[in-house]
Amino acid sequence: MQTLVACPLTAEAFSPFGDVIAAGATPHRLINEGKCGRFHDLARIDCAEGAVGLNVFRATAYTPPLRPRLVERHPLGSQAFMPLSPDPFLVLVAEDANGIPGTLHAFVTLAGQGVNYHRNTWHGVLTPLVSQDFLVVDYVGPHQNLEEHIFKDPPEIRLPN
Repeated sequence: MQTLVACPLTAEAFSPFGDVIAAGATPHRLINEGKCGRFHDLARIDCAEGAVGLNVFRATAYTPPLRPRLVERHPLGSQAFMPLSPDPFLVLVAEDANGIPGTLHAFVTLAGQGVNYHRNTWHGVLTPLVSQDFLVVDYVGPHQNLEEHIFKDPPEIRLPN
């Protein structure tokens, strides 16, 4: 059995798989007569066709030991997840290896971070460490936008201390 230690989520480490969504310290500009900071264009939503939908997912917490069996990818559009609370969630991603997931990478988000998975990026299912709601932006259209892979011997994910 493979063991994978989850790392803190950083924009640099996650860049091959997508975008880290986080407001940061300083807004790009002030709007609404200076009463609102706009953190602009934090993730590029990419759809091959169809449209972009805005959803809320209510997710139940996963508890260690974590042995994720299922990963998925979306060929027609990127998929963004932004928690509606400051609680962390696990992000599991893999490169594509000729149509199946390759090397796995695990990250744990910091408060205020979300992710946008690039189109065709293998990723774990939504894995909150505390039950919480997520704002989800993804493809909505007439075509199937889901491919799944089930691991026969799923890795164990260890969370940082």
